[in-house]
Amino acid sequence: MHVVQANLLPVPEGWMHADVLRQWHSLVDIAEIAASGGVRVSVLQAASREDRIVRDGIEYRFVDVSEAKGAPERSHRLAAALQELGADVLHVQGLAFGGDAFAISRRLPRLPILCQDHADHPPSRWRPWRRLQWRRWFAAVSAVSFTAPEQAQPFIDAGVFAKRMQVFAIPESTSRFTPGDRGLARAATGLHGDPCVLWVGHLARGKDPLAVIDGIARAALRLPGLQLWCAYGTAPLLDAVHQRMAAYPQLAGRVHLLGKVPHARIESLMRAADLFVSGSHAEGSGYALLEALACDATPVVTDIPPFRALTGDGAIGRLWPPGDPERLSGALVDAWSNRAPPGRVRDHFDATLSFAAVGRRWADAYARVVDSHARGAR
Repeated sequence: MHVVQANLLPVPEGWMHADVLRQWHSLVDIAEIAASGGVRVSVLQAASREDRIVRDGIEYRFVDVSEAKGAPERSHRLAAALQELGADVLHVQGLAFGGDAFAISRRLPRLPILCQDHADHPPSRWRPWRRLQWRRWFAAVSAVSFTAPEQAQPFIDAGVFAKRMQVFAIPESTSRFTPGDRGLARAATGLHGDPCVLWVGHLARGKDPLAVIDGIARAALRLPGLQLWCAYGTAPLLDAVHQRMAAYPQLAGRVHLLGKVPHARIESLMRAADLFVSGSHAEGSGYALLEALACDATPVVTDIPPFRALTGDGAIGRLWPPGDPERLSGALVDAWSNRAPPGRVRDHFDATLSFAAVGRRWADAYARVVDSHARGAR
């Protein structure tokens, strides 16, 4: 079976095509995940000039759509490339590109199409014409995938997906991180604590760092050795975080704001941590959580659909209700008091979230999409 994955987000101006493969990790990772399941994979990438790069047996075809005006014109060029490649399945990255999927289906009606969610949202109920447009687009799509099946519900409620739509629950991606010696990682990073708790994420409202600070402050009264380390990119709530920290005398010298950290260093931070904490109210998947699990750090994360999916419904680590510092405090204390033996979290990752594990799920999904599309065409 030949699967062609399409990323229709244009290459940023000034980037060389080799930069795309270096900078857009998920583009390469998702392709290699699927290939690990035993299917042949190629990638179509929207670009401003034609090019072709072969890496690890996967062809990355850069298709010039710079002069195309809208999905119908793009579809002409993309359909030509799909025919040339001999695609059996088209895997479109992002539900927001449903219009392109529809336009391609008009040119290649025999080609089954699967669209993968990347933290997309259905059109607002205040824009009913957009909902009708999306419904028309996705009538031409054979299947969709989300990290957790519950994430499809807003689209179903909006009437975007037909009743016959196949919905697959497959992790958005995985991680190449690996566990390492915790002592060496702490010596290299300077992290310490009993427990050593790590936050990786923006200091933004949707990540709810204030609830995390409140929960850490409560847990510190019961865990005198606790230390929190925060790596973050954007920080619109930085002042509010400083103010909240100052409100708790027990947090003096206990919370360390590391700021922006190069991605390569995140692996060392994850290896040094005992617990990984997140206060997210919503996620498409949870890349930082995937990285923590890959490094054998125990998760203490919010009870939201993608985090439930990635932790096996809380079989690994602890889940706590978003915005509830008291429950976070209890989850931190419980996770540390009843901590898993070394390697258990990574075992869960290998069994359910590794390249091989997720690749098998993609291979099964592709086979089912091809079969159902063929039956529907008869």
